[in-house]
Amino acid sequence: MVRRVAVVGAGVSGLAAIKCCREEGLEPTCFERSEDIGGLWRYAEHAEEGRASIYRTVFTNSCKEMMCYPDFPFPDDHPNYMHNTKLQDYIWKFAEHFDLLRHIRFKTLVTKIKKRPDFSVTGQWDVVTEKDGKKETEVFDAVMICSGHHVYPNFPAASFPGIQKFKGSYFHSREYKEPEKFRGKKVLVIGLGNSGCDIAVELSTVASQVYVSSRSGSWVMSRVWEHGYPWDMKIVTRFQTWLGTVLPRALSDWLYVRRMNWPFKHENFGLMPLDGTLRKEPVFNDDLPSRIACGVVVVKPNVKEFRETSVLFQDGTVQEDVDVVIFATGYSFSYPFMEDDSIIKVKDNVTLYKSILPPQLEKPTLAVIGLVQSLGAIIPTSDLQCRWAVKVFQGRRILGLKKKKKEGGKYEKYVQCSPIYIFLSPQRYGSSNTLQMDYVSYMDELATAIGVKPNLPKLLLTDPRLALEVFFGPCTPYQFRLMGPGKWSGARRAILTQWDRTLG
Repeated sequence: MVRRVAVVGAGVSGLAAIKCCREEGLEPTCFERSEDIGGLWRYAEHAEEGRASIYRTVFTNSCKEMMCYPDFPFPDDHPNYMHNTKLQDYIWKFAEHFDLLRHIRFKTLVTKIKKRPDFSVTGQWDVVTEKDGKKETEVFDAVMICSGHHVYPNFPAASFPGIQKFKGSYFHSREYKEPEKFRGKKVLVIGLGNSGCDIAVELSTVASQVYVSSRSGSWVMSRVWEHGYPWDMKIVTRFQTWLGTVLPRALSDWLYVRRMNWPFKHENFGLMPLDGTLRKEPVFNDDLPSRIACGVVVVKPNVKEFRETSVLFQDGTVQEDVDVVIFATGYSFSYPFMEDDSIIKVKDNVTLYKSILPPQLEKPTLAVIGLVQSLGAIIPTSDLQCRWAVKVFQGRRILGLKKKKKEGGKYEKYVQCSPIYIFLSPQRYGSSNTLQMDYVSYMDELATAIGVKPNLPKLLLTDPRLALEVFFGPCTPYQFRLMGPGKWSGARRAILTQWDRTLG
C-alpha cells in the first residue's frame, strides 16, 4: 500500500506532485537541492550545477490562460505572456495557497535512488540524500522524479572540426545571462531553437553583427496571433485536433504550411525547414523576422569548419573575425541519482509508458514527470501526469496496466515515446531529442484513464454553451478539473470567462 512518496525537485512539476499526493491522502516529501522553489523559472546570476539556468529576459511562450495550474488561475491583471519573475511570483502564491512548502526539504540533494531488496514484493525504494555534508537514507513507497530536462547541456563542440584552434570564446547557451559584455562583437549562435533565437535577437541590439547557424531551418511563430489573441488560445483546441484526424494528409500538409507561413514566408528569410510539412517544434519569437530584415541577424547554414578567427559554412561561405560562438544546442536527459541507469533508458530517447512510467519495473512505483513537450504548457501537463501517476501508485483503475505472468509481472502494454509533433494531423511525425506529442490527444488519454475528461455529449445536453466553448474554444487547463475526481467548483466559470481575461 503506497503511503510515503519521495518527490525529486520543487519546480512546477514537483509542486504539482506534492499537491496531487495530498489530494489522494498520501504523504509527500520533496527534496530540493537549492534554497527556493520554481526550478527552471528561478533566475540566478550564474548557472548553478545541477539546476536549470535561464537568462534574465526570458518570457513565457504559453499564455496565462493556457499555462496555469488548472484550479489556480493567474490574477486577472497579469499580462498574457509573463517575465520569469512574474511567473516565479505566481508559483510562490500557488505553493502558499495550497500549503505545499511544509513538505519541501530545501538544500537537500538526492544522491541515490535504488530498489529495496524486496522491491518485487513491496515496490519500495531507498532514497539517499545529502544536506550539510550529512547523508541520510529513507524508505519510500513510491518516487516521482520532477527534475526536468533543462539541466544537463548538450554541448557538441567536439563534433565541430577545428573548434580546438578557434581563438575566440565559445560556450553553451546555459551560461548566457545578459547581452552587455558582447557589445561591439561578432557573435555566432548555433541552433535555431527558442533559446538560440531569443539570444540572437537580444544580442543584435548590442553586437556589431549576429549570425545564426541552423542545420535544417525552423518554423517561427509569433506569440500574438489572429486579431491579437494569444497563439495557443487560437490553435490548441479540441476542434483543431479533431480536424487533424479527419482531413486527408495532402490537405492537412497544405493547411499546415499555409498557416505557418501566414505572418511571413519563411523561405524568404532563410528559415524554411528542410521538410516543410514535418511537424517540427516551432520557435516562438516575435522579433526575429524584423531583425533579419534589418540585417542585424544573418541566417547561415550549418558550420562545416572552425578556423582561428573565422568560420566556414556548408554553403562554402566564410565569415571572418568571429569573436564569440554560443552553442544553443539544447539539453540531454540524465538521472545521475538512479543507481540502476537501465530503469530510465536515456541513450537515444526515453521509453516510458504513457511518457511517465518505466515499463520494465515489477511494481509501478516510479514516475517521471514533465518530460513531454507539446504545443501545450508544462504546468497543466505535469498536473495531469501527477494525478494519473498517483492513481497508478494506489492501484486504481488505469487502462493498459496488465501484467504478464510469464515475464515476471512486467507491463504487457507500453508505448515508446517516439518524438511526435502534431499541428493539424495526429498522424504526422517529426524528429527531436525530446518527447513530443499532440497536447489535446495526450491530455485526453490521461484524463480518460482517471475519469476526468470532459463529457461533451452530456455537456451538450445539460450545458450547451459550456460544451461549445470546450470543443471550439482553447483547451485550457480548467477543462481537466471540470468533472470527475478532483473537480474544481470554479472550472465552469473560468472556462466561460477565459476570453474576457485575455484582453482585459
